[in-house]
Amino acid sequence: MTTIQTQGVHHLTFVGSNREATIAFYQDVLGMPLVLDQPNLDVPDEEHLYFDAGDGRLITFFVRPTRVNEPAPNPQGIGNLHHVAFTVSHAVYTQVAARLAERGIENTGPIDRGFMDSIYFRDPNGQLLEMACYKFVPPEGCTVADVLSTAHRIRVAAGAYNVSDEHLAEALTELSRRRASIEPTRIKEPAR
Repeated sequence: MTTIQTQGVHHLTFVGSNREATIAFYQDVLGMPLVLDQPNLDVPDEEHLYFDAGDGRLITFFVRPTRVNEPAPNPQGIGNLHHVAFTVSHAVYTQVAARLAERGIENTGPIDRGFMDSIYFRDPNGQLLEMACYKFVPPEGCTVADVLSTAHRIRVAAGAYNVSDEHLAEALTELSRRRASIEPTRIKEPAR
């Protein structure tokens, strides 16, 4: 059977509280512009809010005017969403914990994940969010997935518990060399 080949995440949709609270958090705290607001075409009593998560991809919410924020942590059982991770630059990452604390938003503070750095916190409706930044920039022509799969292979071969800076550095070197190495082409002299 042929697989269905995906090309990335199109959008994520959450059940939000109300329009004002959702916009106040996602646009005013996290800086995601509201780019589309229309009725939920499947449920007439709801609005469907679309926010640009920073790279043109969308995060959306179904909201109703009668809902209020419910800050209890969302369930983490099988089939439930654990968290959503948003990409931030390293410069922004170093400011996230303090900026959240200024607004009274509890957070984990910086966490080293081996190949990336993370900070976790909850939105007003209990959804766990992560601000994350990779510890590397992929070589030209390579993707994050290329770097991570190469670092994974190197880590497994070394018998290491998790990917570390050492594995990333080796992966970046390998990918850069692979990209830069081409077989020289010999030009044949015309017969005389």
